[in-house]
Amino acid sequence: MSDGTPPPRSPARPGPPGLDLERLRDHLDRERPGTVRGPLKAELIEGGRSNLTYRITDGTGQWVVRRPPLGHVLATAHDMRREFRVISALHPTAVPVPGTLLLCEDEAVLGAPFYVMELVAGTPYRTAGQLAELGPERTRGVVLSLVDTLVALHAVDPAAVGLDDFGRPDGFLERQLRRWGKQLAASRSRDLPGIDALHEALAGSLPASPAPTVVHGDYRLDNVLVGADDRITAVLDWEMSTLGDPLTDLGLLVMYSEQEDVPGSPIATTRGAPGHPEPAELIERYAAGSGRDVSGIAWYTAFAYFKLAVILEGIHYRYTLGQTVGAGFDRIGELVPVFIDRGRATLDTLTTTAEEG
Repeated sequence: MSDGTPPPRSPARPGPPGLDLERLRDHLDRERPGTVRGPLKAELIEGGRSNLTYRITDGTGQWVVRRPPLGHVLATAHDMRREFRVISALHPTAVPVPGTLLLCEDEAVLGAPFYVMELVAGTPYRTAGQLAELGPERTRGVVLSLVDTLVALHAVDPAAVGLDDFGRPDGFLERQLRRWGKQLAASRSRDLPGIDALHEALAGSLPASPAPTVVHGDYRLDNVLVGADDRITAVLDWEMSTLGDPLTDLGLLVMYSEQEDVPGSPIATTRGAPGHPEPAELIERYAAGSGRDVSGIAWYTAFAYFKLAVILEGIHYRYTLGQTVGAGFDRIGELVPVFIDRGRATLDTLTTTAEEG
């Protein structure tokens, strides 16, 4: 006869760095008893640029654990609570996001805050070659659905989903420019002709923002999962989300949709896949779906070029210090001037259009 003592539990296998499976299992058993039914196994999901993402399974169920990078120091840049909050809030809406299981802010469990969410089936398309396997017609449909999903995100009423205090939309664009200007100053190690002029030109031509929405902050094809039916099953990587100007998301999407593949570059681009819609069609589809005025989208696209130039310069700076390794990082420095020039050329089209008008 049983004396009520639970049967001995098989020991968990060692997890990847940053994920103690025994402690994770104990925490899940306490907070969500009955969820995990067997020893946990885990693997790191590759492709993340900042926060670490793991796939875990007990042999029956599967989940995803997300935590800050090892040795992180800037909590605001890896805020698990914000990510968990926005995903949880959007789950009942038309925006496809994973269901959330729990948030843990007790660093004694894994050494950092983390959250657990559902595993969603789907493929992240990161290169033109991967997307080309779908064929032109399917490729076109996938990219257009990316725009439609962005329209759905920007249609969400923040107050209706409890996100009315998720950010400070007043002065959003000015703060964004200041933030990225500071990022640039922190990474300066060489002369970058034109970048200060681009920054100043952006500051001198700020558009009037439309009504604020939830913005993703890093919206592009390789930050979503696409299902077998070519529909987007989940929008991922919400670490830069906030309340702000929705056209910043569109400008970033347009900027990435203009990029041709550069051999050896770590920058993901799918522009070269046959059937990929032209940026102008993406803009028109967004305008039709959202009803927003997109006549000033060149400013937002130029701002996206500026941001990417600053990000790449930061990576280049860390590479010169021996703090970043990996394929393609030795070429990052060469790409920065390209994005500065493209940003300035894009902003010039806005000026030319205004003069012609």
